Amino acid sequence: MIIVIANQKGGVGKTTTAINLAAGLAGQRKKVLLIDLDPQSNSSLSFLEPERVNGGAYELFAEPSRSADELVYETAVPNLSLIPARINLAKLEAKLIGDFDAAFKLRDRVEKLKGKYDVILIDTPPTLGILTVNAMVAANHIIIPIQSSYFALEGTDDLLETIERIRSTPNPDLNLMGVVVTLFDRRTTISKDVEAHIRSVFGKKTFKTVISRSVRLEESPAHKKAIFDYAPRSSGAAEYQSLSKEVLKRA
Repeated sequence: MIIVIANQKGGVGKTTTAINLAAGLAGQRKKVLLIDLDPQSNSSLSFLEPERVNGGAYELFAEPSRSADELVYETAVPNLSLIPARINLAKLEAKLIGDFDAAFKLRDRVEKLKGKYDVILIDTPPTLGILTVNAMVAANHIIIPIQSSYFALEGTDDLLETIERIRSTPNPDLNLMGVVVTLFDRRTTISKDVEAHIRSVFGKKTFKTVISRSVRLEESPAHKKAIFDYAPRSSGAAEYQSLSKEVLKRA
């Protein structure tokens, strides 16, 4: 199972979801590979010190002769491995322009890895560029995190249109697994109204689990830990554990 986590809007909890969903699935005794395709490399920095990294997502695309296994790093989380991103990934878009099979690069490389893992999760940059398209072409499922704020659904039409274009030709197997409401503030009426609106738009595709705004979730990456290790009794840990169980039920 290959899941891409995507939303071209920044600040919606996409990377937080990638990090903690990966750890949550690993905690469900699934062998998980997280691929960081965001040049900001926040997923990578949450698990690895930069000096440990000698090759990662950029080389996965740009050096096909290099074994993909060389680019996989073990994390401190049992059952969780990582292909990290570095800033050089930002140069990849220009490198792939004009390449006739640019959208298929990741799929071809992941094909050799997927038999070794129960779940491959792909974190994407907040754009609909070639990296995000590659992730969608390689994946079976997509999860869309949507922040419970006033402008929550802004740009979602573009994302859904991109998904449909991917499904029409390069990857008819791409399935919208679900939408997860993130950064939810139970104290505000606007959060509750936006959640209700998201559920009215996406119906059963909306996960029952809602991810609340949490200081613990914001702090944990700075400590190089997923929420389950940093604050195992927090609401964030309970919510991401619940989300990981929902994901496995929908797989």
